[in-house]
Amino acid sequence: MADTTAPTIFSNRLTPANVLNPYPNKRRIHFKDDGTFRLSVFSDLHFGENPWENSGPEHDRKSLILMNDMLDLEKPDFVAINGDLVTGEAEGWNKVAPPVSTDTFKENSTLLIDQITSPFTQKNVPFACTHGNHDNHPNITHLQEIEREQLVAPTSYTRRAPEGVGGPGGEGNYWVPVYAKVSDPAPSLILWFFDSRSGWTLDSNNQTVAMPDWIDESVAKWLVNEIAAMNEAWGPSENRAAIAFVHVPFHIMESLQPTRDPIKEPGLDGQVLEGGSTQSTVDTSAWGNDRDKPFWAALTSNVKNLHAVVSGHDHGNEWCSRDPKTKQILCFNKHTGYNGLTEPGWGHGVRTFDFSLATLTTSVQTWVTMDNGTRIHEVTLNSSYGA
Repeated sequence: MADTTAPTIFSNRLTPANVLNPYPNKRRIHFKDDGTFRLSVFSDLHFGENPWENSGPEHDRKSLILMNDMLDLEKPDFVAINGDLVTGEAEGWNKVAPPVSTDTFKENSTLLIDQITSPFTQKNVPFACTHGNHDNHPNITHLQEIEREQLVAPTSYTRRAPEGVGGPGGEGNYWVPVYAKVSDPAPSLILWFFDSRSGWTLDSNNQTVAMPDWIDESVAKWLVNEIAAMNEAWGPSENRAAIAFVHVPFHIMESLQPTRDPIKEPGLDGQVLEGGSTQSTVDTSAWGNDRDKPFWAALTSNVKNLHAVVSGHDHGNEWCSRDPKTKQILCFNKHTGYNGLTEPGWGHGVRTFDFSLATLTTSVQTWVTMDNGTRIHEVTLNSSYGA
């Protein structure tokens, strides 16, 4: 039976009183008695698309069926929803022209969050979200989605960053601790959630303008400070494992696509990464290049035993590959929703990660499960992956 206790709206403030526990009023997330922990990733649901046509609501209905089916089939201990929960802009929007009409109507845009979160409430499954470019538009924002989710979804662990962290439209930076045992004083696994902003907003003249499409530099300083606090309270980072979620992939993934080995690094590769596909590529003439590098450097140099950096956004890709410079593995998840860009053969499903306490700091199993229940592209992410 789902927990119907009214949720508390959390901030990211850390105090000695809660010993770095940002969820003092929620159940602790922990490994099962057999020493395993399963996390599934739902991505790019795109609820609210084309509400004036039969296809949009019908696709939302199919997405809800798939979500419920995957919860029953995969039986995850936790779910990450990795951005683009809704489609907030015009039909026919593209990277050049701003939207002129809406997909998600302002009057019911936050109510879509009620639909999206309902399977987790009904099945009592804990979850947390990142937010994407389609979640930032004049009719919906990342912060509005976070606030609505906290009001209606008792199993949500989504929260907002402290004031000044993330920049406007980038409020969703936080972490979720996972304990080996519910009574442990320190977590064994940290789930990091980062906000890549992007999308569209209104300027002072009520004109639609693009938002920065990278994780704000302020998040890098916040990350370093959070890890320092964790190390002081729990001991060295080397004793813990981590996984990170962000909707728009880091720019480095563009350079990995042409050189990846499809045998050693399997997965659908149906969408060429180009301008708009990765961070800091939408308006380089105004903002410059590689604006995501400060955070990427902070992430890869400070977060230890980071098994994967997992992104959505590019619906036609579902592979994992290793950055040869930092040795960091980056993965695409699987397009889950039936709305949003798709092509024949891409399909729909979820990516799942299986953690084991026996190998927690060295490896994790991952695979894609398609909507027909077929499991594909199962690999072990470890020091030899891709070699």
